[in-house]
Amino acid sequence: MKDVPILFKEKADCCGCSACYAICPKDAINMVEDNEGFEYPKIDEEKCIICYQCVKVCPFKDIKLS
Repeated sequence: MKDVPILFKEKADCCGCSACYAICPKDAINMVEDNEGFEYPKIDEEKCIICYQCVKVCPFKDIKLS
């Protein structure tokens, strides 16, 4: 079984474009604002169906999923 996707390990690995938020078929991603006003995605693991659409659409990811 696949794990819940990891969209980024450090905030610098996220551009905040919200493409992952927009593509999620289950509304399992929320854009959360940090102390500096930057919005980044947070996955609700209860809602996530592990479809990896969020990872596939991410402009910062250059991976191929099988």
